[in-house]
Parts: sequence; C-alpha cells; structure tokens
Amino acid sequence: MVSAPSPTQGAPEQPPLPVKMVIAGGFGVGKTTAVGSISEIRPLTTEAAITEVAAGVDDLTHTPGKATTTVAMDFGCITIDPTLKLYLFGTPGQDRFGFMWDDIVEGAIGGLVIVDTRRLDDCYAAVDYFEHREVPFAVAVNAFDGQVAHDLDEVRWALDIAEHTPLVVFDARKTSSVRDALLVVLDVALSRAETAKAT
Repeated sequence: MVSAPSPTQGAPEQPPLPVKMVIAGGFGVGKTTAVGSISEIRPLTTEAAITEVAAGVDDLTHTPGKATTTVAMDFGCITIDPTLKLYLFGTPGQDRFGFMWDDIVEGAIGGLVIVDTRRLDDCYAAVDYFEHREVPFAVAVNAFDGQVAHDLDEVRWALDIAEHTPLVVFDARKTSSVRDALLVVLDVALSRAETAKAT
C-alpha cells in the first residue's frame, strides 16, 4: 500500500530571504578583508591604487603595506541558513567618498562598524552616521595581529557608544569571526523590529 505524500513533498523549496547589510568604518580598518573572508562568491571590489597624492591625504602610518583602497564599495554575500541570505555592502572609508553612503545604506537592515583601536578618530564618522539615521548597528574591533590597543570599555567611552549597542572583538581575516559579528548585527536588527512591532 502506498502512503499518502506529506504536505511538503513535491512543494518547491523557497529561496532564502535576501537581506542587505552594510560593513562600514574608516580607511584601512578591514572592511574589504571582512567581505572577502566571508563571501561565498568572489567578492566584487572597486579597489584603486593609492597614488602619491592619495598617500598624502590618507594616513598610511598603521597600514604601510596598503597599496589599494576602495573607491565605491565592496560586495559579497553569504547564506546564513536555508532561510536567510546576507548581501554585504562595504563602504569606502575616506571622507571624500562619504556622499555614496546614503545610497549604499538605503534598504539595509543594519550595519557593522569596524574599528581599529590604533586610530579611533577614523571611526567617529561611521558611528555617528548609523546613530543619527537610527540604523541598527554593532561595533566590531578588528584585532590586528591578534591584539587590540585598548579594552572594550575604553573603546565604548572614547567613541561614546550607547550601552545598548553591541561592541565585540573580531578578526576580519577569519570567516567564523566575521560570521559571528554579522550575527550580532542580525540580533540587533531583529530586536529593533520586534520592539517597533510591539509599540
């Protein structure tokens, strides 16, 4: 005797929900590296060579080996599970490309602001951007050479980050570390959405 098919048999699989997320931060903090580390496709980058003129404008003190810089955006994607796929958009880090941020951030559920503790001044603009536009975000301190120059309490105080904003340490070179940081942003965005729905 043939059993009746279950309700799910023969039903087409639903594609994962596409979700946009932004990776932001100052010049040379690891945005392109983070996108490249996690993306399941070959990431799209808009890297241009750092010219002598640009080197005179951009501080290369802590990134002396950096030969290129993002001039528009980075793009990659990662399937979190069968129901959810993140599309990652990395912003350019220099102030002179700030006019692109509104277009890049439009429609994003949240952002990950990457911080280099050796030069916290470069990160104020990204933190302020997400705060003023009330976009859910988390701050991820990139552990260059496995170390951070200041502990997290000092970083929170220096950047004036609200207590409800998650602050984590991660390594932009490691897939699992980047994934964990992105999941923190997802949690923040979902929590914000649930709060808004309840009010």
